[in-house]
Amino acid sequence: MLLTALVCLLTVGLRAQDLAPQQHGRLFPPQDLGLLEGPDRDAWQKPEQIMDTLAIADGSAVADIGAGAGWFTIRLARRVGPNGTVYAQDVQRQMLEAIRRRVAREGLQNVQTRLGAGSSPNLPRRALDAVLVVDTYPEVEDRVSFLRNLAASLKPSGRIGIVNYTPGVGGPGPGPTEGVRVDASKVEADAQAAGLHVLARETLPYQYLLVLGR
Repeated sequence: MLLTALVCLLTVGLRAQDLAPQQHGRLFPPQDLGLLEGPDRDAWQKPEQIMDTLAIADGSAVADIGAGAGWFTIRLARRVGPNGTVYAQDVQRQMLEAIRRRVAREGLQNVQTRLGAGSSPNLPRRALDAVLVVDTYPEVEDRVSFLRNLAASLKPSGRIGIVNYTPGVGGPGPGPTEGVRVDASKVEADAQAAGLHVLARETLPYQYLLVLGR
């Protein structure tokens, strides 16, 4: 009887492990969130320029993918106003908890958190005007499926904004090591494979912005 019980417990444990979302080791560690909140980030990240290019306006429904501690989420929420909605998405529960605390402190009522898994962003279908992916693309393993799933959440005229650190543009500036950066040409190839087109390209101080659409 004891042996049978142990086998059952092991089997249940393995099944629970198999059903848990699988993540890989390149995810940004929650304990380092302070590194994303530098006082000069507004100056080099150019959030207003990014939101303008994506045509994010009052009343828009948008998603912040890989939202971290919500630095961009807060700015999106202010831009879309009380009549808009921001879906703050991340694959790490600790990040979503940090966002919920931040949103509460800011008194914002237009932010919903979503837990994603792998290439599935867990967003409503055909509902969004824009999806923003800032500094998260290198962490995604199945990027073509990821883009297809993001596209499924868009309204017919919706846009996806991919912001990545530009390879070769480093020096004293922010960003990861050279080996982690993804060239814009690779994102464009992934977009083509996902059935998307590049609608716009913009150069930021340390990054690039690609705007994708159907």
